[in-house]
Amino acid sequence: MTTDTLRLSANGLSKTFTLHIQGGVKIPVFQELSFEAHAGRCVALAGPSGAGKSTLLRSLYANYLPDSGHINIRHRGQWVDLAKALPREILDLRRSTLGHVSQFLRAVPRVPALDVVAEPLLAMGVEEGNAHKRAASLLERLNLPDRLWNLAPATFSGGEQQRVNVARGFAPGFPILLLDEPTASLDARNRAVV
Repeated sequence: MTTDTLRLSANGLSKTFTLHIQGGVKIPVFQELSFEAHAGRCVALAGPSGAGKSTLLRSLYANYLPDSGHINIRHRGQWVDLAKALPREILDLRRSTLGHVSQFLRAVPRVPALDVVAEPLLAMGVEEGNAHKRAASLLERLNLPDRLWNLAPATFSGGEQQRVNVARGFAPGFPILLLDEPTASLDARNRAVV
């Protein structure tokens, strides 16, 4: 790997939660964690439930502020340290460079799956027809039957909802995409597709 392909670098990250309603008990989640992610590579976090994988992803997305360390993201040819970035810098980065797919789909009720997947593209200014074409392509690729595309995902199985969620995350084509347990509710066939 070269520095030309480096897209994300975490150095010395530590995160502890303080439970104020339990007398200030401190729960360390991870300490001095470092890793790199390069373009064209998939980095997988493995570990038991409660090991801190989701907390790390939320920190990398700047939803959680680490106690110490740096999260450097390549954005518009420059390095941005999310641990020190201003809110407007984080928002700008999320619009074009860094995407996140949570474990669960949080869609507006009664909005069809096709629109749920197309929404981030429309927010980026993509023409509606092109946004729906890209959304349809992703839903098809993720084996969601087209008979479901015009139905609200709230009526779908857990695996179908998860595929809509993954398609929505892939739609904008972010250089860096963080996926939190993207295959947890999928059968073996659909897990392989994702």
